[in-house]
Amino acid sequence: MKQLTGRDAMRCPGAPSLRREIERQFWKQIATGITSEKAAEAVGVSQPAGGRWFRHRGGMPLFLSNPISGRYLSFAEREEIALLRAQDVGVREIARVIGRSPSTVSRELARNAATRSGKLEYRASVAQWKSELVARRPKPAKLVKDQRLLQYVQDRLEGKIRDAQGREIAGPRQAPFIGRNKPHRGDRKWVNGWSPEQIANRLRVDFPDDPSMRISHEAIYQALYIQGRGALKRELVTYLRTGRALRTPRARSQAKAWAHVSEDVMISSRPAEIEDRAIPGHWEGDLIIGLDRSAIGTLVERSSRFTMLVHLPREEGYGLTPRTKNGPALAGYGAVTMANALKRTVTKLPTQLWQSLTWDRGKELSDHARFTIESGVKVFFADPRSPWQRGTNENTNGLLRQYFPKGTDLSRWSEQDIQAVALTLNNRPRKTLGWKTPAEALNDYLKSADQPGVASTG
Repeated sequence: MKQLTGRDAMRCPGAPSLRREIERQFWKQIATGITSEKAAEAVGVSQPAGGRWFRHRGGMPLFLSNPISGRYLSFAEREEIALLRAQDVGVREIARVIGRSPSTVSRELARNAATRSGKLEYRASVAQWKSELVARRPKPAKLVKDQRLLQYVQDRLEGKIRDAQGREIAGPRQAPFIGRNKPHRGDRKWVNGWSPEQIANRLRVDFPDDPSMRISHEAIYQALYIQGRGALKRELVTYLRTGRALRTPRARSQAKAWAHVSEDVMISSRPAEIEDRAIPGHWEGDLIIGLDRSAIGTLVERSSRFTMLVHLPREEGYGLTPRTKNGPALAGYGAVTMANALKRTVTKLPTQLWQSLTWDRGKELSDHARFTIESGVKVFFADPRSPWQRGTNENTNGLLRQYFPKGTDLSRWSEQDIQAVALTLNNRPRKTLGWKTPAEALNDYLKSADQPGVASTG
């Protein structure tokens, strides 16, 4: 076989591999800002395959972002060669059909043919696998070859914090690295934490006359992120300032975070009559967040300052079932859960008192279209980083922190507990209401409008 193909024996290819051409298309999809799962679906491979590609390369496509040179045969051309060869078409005729030189086709039929049957049989999938395998140019990373440079980089990535006397300061205990990104708001080990850019530039200062002690910051990032480089320890990514174990594609990091907010639900589209607070029925809403992803929904009527609190208990299985990517939101304020909880709250007051709701940009209300259809309450969203557009709600949230301080678990409070707090706020006199209470102000409006159920607001 070596005499026939010019190559030594190669390992068994097994199942046909996912071609580099498909992986290149995958990375083009990633560059648009979509997730690896959606990118895999777009190019016709399984989601686990897309996830493996993304993790293995650390979110960095490198050479795969460049188009393939036309000098190399494509998989489509190899399929055409295989079909024509099976019909006993000659080499020169095959070359004429695919637009290549006869010598190219001749070498392809000899070098990349399947040999397991004891003779040369050309199959497109095997030929593509062989060509990709021999096209690799394994080159050891610079940090692998130079141990002194490796030690310098590693020491400054994970260097220990010391006081003026040189004593080590341990800091908090770090969660073990399990190959994923940093835990959500978890403690991180205190280290010197030099960035790769600082390390790369400091080398020129510490070793001005030693050109071997040079490395770019990009090479350090690649040694950290890309599996198989084998230079730096993988857990060193936790010492980076971001703590990310994978590089985030630029288009994804710059993608619009509020895809659920369209132009027709922006606060600029809100009717002008809402601004003067003359007629009750227009509300502002938000969440107050507590420890371990606990939350309570807050609703404030703009005219009377009447407050309603939304109980958001944990979903069944929270803290017991392992977290799964794109799994159900069990913390209590997922999009569907939030919309359902608001719909139940709306029914506690007359329909006339629910005309509109202005919410923060949070994704917990991304199911607002269904909520509007089922409740009849039009939803508007404030502009990004503009809390003053919901000033009444922000002020009320500050009052609520007297009862629900930051850093406490809000899930421990029952429905009865939080409604007792709401009742307390609604019976506190307000200067802006002429020292009336919000409950009194709302009851006065209901009486003037001849609405039944006055006692329901107390």
